[in-house]
Amino acid sequence: MNRKLIMVLTFVFAIAFAFSAQAKDPIGEVKLRPGEPIHIAYWVVISGPNTSLGTDVVRGIELAMDDFGGQIKGFPLKLSGQDAGCSAEGGQAAATKLAADPTIVAAIGSTCSSAAKPGVPILWKAGIPTVSPSNTAPFLTDPERGSGYDGYARTCHNDKVQGAIAARFAYKEKGLKSAATIHDGSVYAEQLAQVFARTFKEMGGNVTSMEAVSPNDTDMRPVLTKIATAKPDIIYYPIFIAEGGFITRQSKEISGLEKTILFGADGMFSPDFYKAAGTAAVGMFHSSPDFAAFAGGYQDFLKKHQKKYGEKPIAPFHGHAYDATMMILTAIDKVAVKEGGNLVIGRKAVRDALLATTKMQGLTGTITCDQYGDCADPKIAIYKTAAENVKELKMPDKPFWKPY
Repeated sequence: MNRKLIMVLTFVFAIAFAFSAQAKDPIGEVKLRPGEPIHIAYWVVISGPNTSLGTDVVRGIELAMDDFGGQIKGFPLKLSGQDAGCSAEGGQAAATKLAADPTIVAAIGSTCSSAAKPGVPILWKAGIPTVSPSNTAPFLTDPERGSGYDGYARTCHNDKVQGAIAARFAYKEKGLKSAATIHDGSVYAEQLAQVFARTFKEMGGNVTSMEAVSPNDTDMRPVLTKIATAKPDIIYYPIFIAEGGFITRQSKEISGLEKTILFGADGMFSPDFYKAAGTAAVGMFHSSPDFAAFAGGYQDFLKKHQKKYGEKPIAPFHGHAYDATMMILTAIDKVAVKEGGNLVIGRKAVRDALLATTKMQGLTGTITCDQYGDCADPKIAIYKTAAENVKELKMPDKPFWKPY
């Protein structure tokens, strides 16, 4: 072999090697042999008083996997999960367990924003992108949040939307001029209460008090008594099921709150809240997704849900979980490459495909992601609880009011 030929071959091999190196995913790949499953994991609340919120999400995931056909490019889908609770500690623990499993391609969760704040960076450090169906805290898609959240997206609304709509309903629709808020210290509740209060004041309303309780508190009377001194027209408390139930019940015992309207949010929009609050919930309002505005396929989804689980959805984010799952499976299908009989899935490629989602027709609307992971087509409505809702333990499914 002459020297010129050797030089040519060396150049060709160098180019081929460089191309191969460039083709590798910069943060890693999942390589599957024939028959091995594509592993998707959820991290949601599946224990404690907020269990219904997580159960609702898992059911949406399962139905989406069924509808996708249970496989991608001939490789079966596998679903596993961790209990993230509804706290920072739970989110950190669940994300740490998922991050230790190199077979996981992508995750769905968390349920609560407080779990996502510490959990998302742990997952992304391991190259696992996650799509949440129910994290609504503005922080999670804020441009200043930091690079640890680059692997994050959500199919639910940003509470910049929900809080503003709730305030608009209270001030303009109901004509209420004074309001108090209560949060539980979680990033979800605190930021949502802040958005409500800021918008309410901008429209001309008076925020008489902004109070906080702990998720472990059971006696809410001291906080309610403090609020009652100003006799606000409304209390907006976008918190979770257990503490929301205590506030709702105990507000009826406090002098000065007899005419005060109670107003919750999607974190306690569940039949379990009615169990916690009882008849004290009759007449109160909730801000939550507008199910009546969901796409035409939602009715088919409800039929499948009833057939598989024997009941209607039990919380607000089943449709968003379905859409999150479809986003992930579609992204994997787009970037997964067959090499011989194996399947290779690039981790950054999946993340990039997720954030490139545009005009995907989901159950909840048209899904288009921005660079920070806000992908929802946000439609928020206000619901009013009737006596039959509490008696039958069924959340209202028809809006009392919506802003469009």
